[in-house]
Amino acid sequence: MGSVLFLLIAILLVGILVFVAIILTGRRSHHFDVEEYQVNFLKIENSLTRENATSHNMAVVEADKLLDRAMMEMGVPGRTMGDRLKKVGPHFSQLNSVWYAHKLRNRIAHEHGFQMDYNQAKRALATYKKALKDLGAI
Repeated sequence: MGSVLFLLIAILLVGILVFVAIILTGRRSHHFDVEEYQVNFLKIENSLTRENATSHNMAVVEADKLLDRAMMEMGVPGRTMGDRLKKVGPHFSQLNSVWYAHKLRNRIAHEHGFQMDYNQAKRALATYKKALKDLGAI
């Protein structure tokens, strides 16, 4: 009787351990240093000023870099941010807006003299902030 009870307890314990292992390995979510991302994004938001036209472009470039860093930290594959956006797209509640903001960043980087206005930059930052929230980075 004692050996049967021992066997049943052993089987139960093994079952519990297997269940816990499945649960733990099934989690693929990445744990961000949320405070660091929040601080970095707040710096970007605070750098945007209506009076300083240069700050409009720079804030968008920095926000784009921060989102790209979050995707790379998650292990999203891709050679470019565009490649990574294609892979992680379903995670974003406003995917078209994220693409639009990223395309603005590309215009800043590749079109000589491109200058966005304050309201465009403000909307782009709101999009990046939402995207970072969607990923769990902020």
